[in-house]
Amino acid sequence: MNALWITLALLTAGFVGWPVTAWVFRLARTIDDRTIDDRADAGGAAAGGDAAEDPSADSTTDPDIQPAAEPAGPDTATPTPAAAAAAPSAPSAETVSSVRILRGGAIIGILERFAVCLAILAGQPVAIAYVVAIKGLGRFAELKATPVAAERFIIGTLTSMLWAAGVAALAKVLFLG
Repeated sequence: MNALWITLALLTAGFVGWPVTAWVFRLARTIDDRTIDDRADAGGAAAGGDAAEDPSADSTTDPDIQPAAEPAGPDTATPTPAAAAAAPSAPSAETVSSVRILRGGAIIGILERFAVCLAILAGQPVAIAYVVAIKGLGRFAELKATPVAAERFIIGTLTSMLWAAGVAALAKVLFLG
């Protein structure tokens, strides 16, 4: 019976944590929007424009980073000049103005919540420090370069960890004794 409760706790922590984290992101955006609106009302126009129209407020892209051109692989043929002239012009990778940041965040979040919940259920809360260290070191370069990513990382990590710890603690107290 304990295996069933542990499995249910892990699934709840891992998969129900995603909508909870998404809700906290929306809540944070709403609070940011109100703060910017209050500043705009008190001091005229806000420096960044209307918060509801600010795509960087809740974005996972950074418009300041230019993507690198993708190298041609062994299976890509170089078009002939006639074929290149006949083909419609498509935007190249160099014209894209934003690069996606914090890729894989949803999968990492699920794994993080599984690990935190399992660590608490196993009575090894020290393992949570390893999860935080691995996650932080893996994202360090992105977080250092992009303040928007750093803020989302902190909000998402804290929300995920609190959710997983709460589910694990509840399961441990109510069902596992």
